[in-house]
Amino acid sequence: MASSPVSNSSQSWFQRLEPFLMLVPAGLWLFLLLILPTLLIFQLSLVPGIRPGDLVNPSSLENYFKIFEPSVLWVILRSIGLSLLTTLFCLILGFPVAYWIALLAPERWQNLLLLGFVLPLWTSSLLRTYAWISILRPTGVLNTILTTLHLPTLDVMNQLPAVLIGMTYSLLPYMVLILYSSLEKLDRRLLEAAADLGAPPKDVFMNVTVPQALPGIAAGVLLVLINAIGDFINPELLGGPSSMTAARLLYRKFLGASPDWGMGSALSALLIMLVTLAIVCLVKYGDKNARSI
Repeated sequence: MASSPVSNSSQSWFQRLEPFLMLVPAGLWLFLLLILPTLLIFQLSLVPGIRPGDLVNPSSLENYFKIFEPSVLWVILRSIGLSLLTTLFCLILGFPVAYWIALLAPERWQNLLLLGFVLPLWTSSLLRTYAWISILRPTGVLNTILTTLHLPTLDVMNQLPAVLIGMTYSLLPYMVLILYSSLEKLDRRLLEAAADLGAPPKDVFMNVTVPQALPGIAAGVLLVLINAIGDFINPELLGGPSSMTAARLLYRKFLGASPDWGMGSALSALLIMLVTLAIVCLVKYGDKNARSI
């Protein structure tokens, strides 16, 4: 018996709407916990001198002009520089580890090695930072070892080097995981062909390995950079007054002794725009690099 045109039409509409219906739970979650708070932040950033309980009346860009004051601008530049250094160190330290696990380590040990490397992520970031405090403080493990070896002690606690060490340690596993997933997909026939043609190992690495891993490198750099910019625990616990970062400044603007929600919202909006720009660049140029391999 042939189906009626009405039932066919309703079935066709349901098939068209089915993908969108499946996205409703995730879309509602993102709207309530991401899009709506972001819109509220942008709204508050347009209200000069707003305090808790004040009427929200967006009226000017005064809060954004405060960002370009020398003291605030210097904090932002320090945060960006610290994040770039953290990303660079994670890339320098993480690439050899990921390369060794993906291409040189026995296949039966690869999963175990990855598990051992990311095992610290199972521990609270707060506990990991306190562990570094016990290592880097003047009477800590590091200086105790140096004193035992009759070497000069190091005074890095409550300074930028301590923050850099803690951030690099915290974010290094993310870089290794992303680079490993990229390096394990290398076309090893190209490596063998380059070696058979007499290319030195350095040229094989720079001209064959790196171009193939470039999308993974870009993804790892972006992930570490975004997390480094927003890191609060390491700068707060390992750094001193000279290591004020954007995340610590945001905390003071919202929960400090003299809150300034408008200025904090403007700074948050600026960081959101920078992160969004970085993601757009990755989507645009990362795909291009992936297609060119």
